[in-house]
Amino acid sequence: MQYSVLDLAPVPEGFDAKTAISNTIDLARHAERLGYHRYWMAEHHNMPGIASAATSVLIGHVASSTRTIRVGSGGIMLPNHAPLTIAEQFGTLATIHGDRIDLGLGRAPGGDQAVYRALRRGGGDSFPEDVAELMGYLGDPKTDAPVRALPGEGTRVPIWILGSSLFGAQLAAHFGLPYAFASHFAPDALEQAVQVYRERFQPSAQCERPRFMLAVNVFAADSDEEGAYLRSSMQQAFARLRTGRPGKLPRPVDDIDAAIGAPMRQAVDHALRVSVIGSARSVQEGLSALIEAYKPDELILTGQIHDHAARMKSFAIAADVLSELNARSAA
Repeated sequence: MQYSVLDLAPVPEGFDAKTAISNTIDLARHAERLGYHRYWMAEHHNMPGIASAATSVLIGHVASSTRTIRVGSGGIMLPNHAPLTIAEQFGTLATIHGDRIDLGLGRAPGGDQAVYRALRRGGGDSFPEDVAELMGYLGDPKTDAPVRALPGEGTRVPIWILGSSLFGAQLAAHFGLPYAFASHFAPDALEQAVQVYRERFQPSAQCERPRFMLAVNVFAADSDEEGAYLRSSMQQAFARLRTGRPGKLPRPVDDIDAAIGAPMRQAVDHALRVSVIGSARSVQEGLSALIEAYKPDELILTGQIHDHAARMKSFAIAADVLSELNARSAA
């Protein structure tokens, strides 16, 4: 089973966006050496703690800084963009980097209504039509078409649908596209969405059978206690986001309940429950249980960890665990 990385280029407290982008390049090269299959970046706007707003630009930087790992979006928030613009951007990336580029598409705006207005978007929900239009631009060349993506046409950049509801599952199944579920922060509809996607999937030129990707938070360390300590940064960040106070990724704390309160911590932990935390043994047990429960075709791991060295180590531990699980499965 393939395993990949989802990176939001987090900006830790005490650092700036330049450091976050440097950390992203370091982690991408690290992930490539560790055998991760893809390295995806996510589009978010107006967030002090996230440096991946210009997602296609950062994808190009990562692709230029690596050699073999697939690089793409997890995802581009298509309502923010004209489909032609995204076709040209990712067609250009594919022209430069060949068959290493992925295009994951989300339906959310990646920000609030003020962001949507600042992006000069109309606010209508035409996501299915926009996906179809985008697929047309990246497909077989149509020399008589009034509008063509140049570069773009003929590149057939692989498209994924991202989602956290039944809508995305149904759309991915209808178009015969691979589907990635945002289980790392919105897992409530996970079981039903996966079932709907697999039952309704219609084969396409891109996918002959369903391909489901499960997103998991990973906070791996030498001990369970250290893993829980590292996780407290993401718990705090999520709590601040929920209360309208987004900021840089907080430093970890020993007592998370003292930092955000037990009721908020319980709500945050519910949203982030698709997580594995702690030592290699605990991470192995957690990942094995998730794989057994949902039988994903691919895992994509993320982890908002304040200390860059600890984040690098967490992904290394997870890669070792998944490599061992793959070896056991193949035996």
